[in-house]
Amino acid sequence: MTVATFATQHPVGVLDRLPCRLVDPELFFAESPADVEAAKALCLDCPLRAECLAGALERREPWGVWGGQLFVHGAVVARKRPRGRPRKHPLPDEVAA
Repeated sequence: MTVATFATQHPVGVLDRLPCRLVDPELFFAESPADVEAAKALCLDCPLRAECLAGALERREPWGVWGGQLFVHGAVVARKRPRGRPRKHPLPDEVAA
């Protein structure tokens, strides 16, 4: 879906009130896992979440949060790993999940 098509399908002013338009756009392309989770949380109440995700999949977005999902190298992933090497032994919280 192109931006022009998207804009003509929704009432004037709706796009300006979307959660992704009310915060710094860098949040949706953050390095920090906490910031990525915050961006995903903003998408939860968005009325255009499904359309945003479908558009990102169609465009094959390489990275960022789109429609409440995280894209890394063009694929949807559950969560962003922190930088650095993974732990040798998982924390008790990670074992339970």
